[in-house]
Amino acid sequence: MTDERQGERLWPALEQLPRGAGVIFRHYRTALAERRALFARVRRVARRRGLVLVLAGGESWRGATGRHARRGRGVVTWPAHDRREALAAVRAGADVVLVSPVFATRSHPGVRTLGLWRAAAVARGLSVTVIALGGMDERRWRRVAALGFDGYAAIDAWSGPSPLTSRIRSGTPKVVG
Repeated sequence: MTDERQGERLWPALEQLPRGAGVIFRHYRTALAERRALFARVRRVARRRGLVLVLAGGESWRGATGRHARRGRGVVTWPAHDRREALAAVRAGADVVLVSPVFATRSHPGVRTLGLWRAAAVARGLSVTVIALGGMDERRWRRVAALGFDGYAAIDAWSGPSPLTSRIRSGTPKVVG
């Protein structure tokens, strides 16, 4: 997931994602002209690296291979904060449901987290790919992997001093950056 906080750290993070991983382009607070230019740059990296590029927000720009929280062409990702939202996401045609926030996250400070067991209850038995989101990193992924999640998404884990590489390069888990 992209975010203004990443700044220039976005580029090395994109370079470390494994082929086939997904990137949800957000940058909601960026001015429209700058957001378009940034999206074009991310799109070039995604094409070169074989990444799925999902566009969040109301725009419809060429080059996105999916939509976030909207029906559309390509991969459709959808957030779910409880079981009701997860089931609604599947009914809406989501290919990927992002269950969040599993743990505390800087993106949404002060928001009540699901924790391991409630997150697992939200994800249980869904007929789509289920991704853990919210405070995720490699250590926490090891804790949720056995609970029915197919992968995890992160912002800060990709932007820190030593981004994750070992497990993702092996092809598992599915990673949405």
